[in-house]
Amino acid sequence: MYLVVRVTSSQEKITADILENKVSKTNLPIYSIILPTGMRGYLVLESESESACRELIMNEPHVKGMLPKPLEEAELDRILTVKQNVQEIGVNDIIEFIGGPFKGYKAKVRKVDTVKDEITVELMDVAVPIPVTTKSNIARIIEKAEVV
Repeated sequence: MYLVVRVTSSQEKITADILENKVSKTNLPIYSIILPTGMRGYLVLESESESACRELIMNEPHVKGMLPKPLEEAELDRILTVKQNVQEIGVNDIIEFIGGPFKGYKAKVRKVDTVKDEITVELMDVAVPIPVTTKSNIARIIEKAEVV
């Protein structure tokens, strides 16, 4: 059974580590602790029973409570499915911002960080080209760089 635990936002990793240590010391029937990406403030625990989960989270720092209904496996699969980035932005591509403070501006990509999903660009049509790092989901490719 998969149970969702509410925790203090941005404290998910610390809370998961605390709970993991408690599981190893108490031998509670908790099989896994999942930190779902994109769900700030929540952990998913795979447990034999709801009572074991409640015993684990009782009086722990950063734990705010547990959702009343367990997750179905289909819901868990949907949460854990990683969304693929539709566009592959590369170095020297010309992009246009479709959101954020630079909406409507064009820029040339100087660096791509796929782990953080960020791009570093130099704005075009400005007096002094300044490198700007931003999320890649607020940009769209308007011209691909030529492959040599």
